[in-house]
Amino acid sequence: MTSTQKAIIPGLALGILILVLLSRLINPTIIAEAATEAVALNKGSGSCEFFDRYPSKVQPWCGLIEQAASKHGVDALLIASVMLQESGGQPEIMSTSGAVGLMQVMPRDGIAAGFQCINGPCFASRPSIEELKDPAFNVAYGVRMLDGLIERCGDIREALKSYGPYDVGYRYADQVLTIRNSL
Repeated sequence: MTSTQKAIIPGLALGILILVLLSRLINPTIIAEAATEAVALNKGSGSCEFFDRYPSKVQPWCGLIEQAASKHGVDALLIASVMLQESGGQPEIMSTSGAVGLMQVMPRDGIAAGFQCINGPCFASRPSIEELKDPAFNVAYGVRMLDGLIERCGDIREALKSYGPYDVGYRYADQVLTIRNSL
């Protein structure tokens, strides 16, 4: 093998790796846009009781919000408020701490895999990043978590404190409740 060939091969390998990584970044956006369009088509059917009360950024998700609210008995406007606070209604968003999607759920993989608790990885039983990129799955999982926290804490403010970032005290809970009360 010549020295020119030895120099080209690593360059080609790096180029292919970059293309693969770029394709993974682009595809979730396409999937999320398709999901947004599907939900937006359903919103005109009158199935969303609070459509006009939702902030415009979460209106496309009203069907998912109200379905999860009905299933878990959680206030739909509270879910919409959490969604607005967490992701601004952007299904593809990923936080710097590793939380994913509309409800900003911490996955078992990615950055979150490195978070260690007393008994091992903190989020080992959570869904994967790929699963949480699906808006319907993300909302269903996030609302199930929120419902469990409300039941365990016995108080919505306490539950929201537990749902939000660990290092902000009640600030997150109060922000979500302010949004909820404005709806």
